[in-house]
Amino acid sequence: MTTREKPWRGVMVATALPLRDDLTVDEEGYAEHCRRLVEQGCDGVVPNGSLGEYQTLTPEERARVVETAVAAIGGDRVMPGVAAYGAAESRRWAEQAGDAGCQVVMLLPPNAYRADERAVLAHYREVAKAGLPIVAYNNPYDTKVDLVPSLLARLFDEGLIVGVKEFTGDVRRAYEIAELAPGLDVLVGSDDVVLELVLAGAVGWVAGYPNALPASCAALYRAAAEGDLATAMPLYRTLHPLLRWDAKTEFVQAIKLSMDLAGLHGGPCRQPRVPLSAEHEALVRAATEKALAEGLR
Repeated sequence: MTTREKPWRGVMVATALPLRDDLTVDEEGYAEHCRRLVEQGCDGVVPNGSLGEYQTLTPEERARVVETAVAAIGGDRVMPGVAAYGAAESRRWAEQAGDAGCQVVMLLPPNAYRADERAVLAHYREVAKAGLPIVAYNNPYDTKVDLVPSLLARLFDEGLIVGVKEFTGDVRRAYEIAELAPGLDVLVGSDDVVLELVLAGAVGWVAGYPNALPASCAALYRAAAEGDLATAMPLYRTLHPLLRWDAKTEFVQAIKLSMDLAGLHGGPCRQPRVPLSAEHEALVRAATEKALAEGLR
């Protein structure tokens, strides 16, 4: 099998982690899920992101998740999240990813400290010492640190990052990033702006809803990348009531419910996440059943 030259490009699914009823990790189920995603047209997986509930895993579980994904689909298709409280711990997770066979990692800025530009640069410099390419993850809603285009350009100019998962939902940033940091790959970070950002030049999608509907989401991305709006627009309209859950607080629970309804195993979440409210469950259930009834998979 040929190695992917840029293993962060394409549809990289931020994988939900199947848990058993006793909340232990179903490693066999996770391996099967990774294989299914690739078989259905996705390019790879991003384990240990927020969707994978990494904050609730023990260090042993977190390492095993990465190793399980690599064993299932190959290291050039696995881009682990290496977020942690400090740069030293993130560097250790990046080194673990490299030891497991991964060829790229995804890194938030400091996520427990409202870092200024100097602190962000120091953070990425430290993790870069692990020797793997880094995709930055910009999620100012959760981290309170905004990787604005000018800061991304500094990180890129210093050789610290190869791409950015852009989660703000502000499509205008793609154009500014292209002007300030030509060559920096923009990856869609929020499912409900995938069409707009791909048309603006994004070369990948760190995606949530392909966990439940992999083939249809992959088809949407391919059509958008090819400029085939006749195919992309109807798909996008049908999927959008689900895609917008990716940017809501309850996105993990919503995606896992959709997985269960689609006949895949999503399962429960660990605390602090609690089950969806009856109102939210009804909304997700209705939108998922409508998509499934229209033949989306």
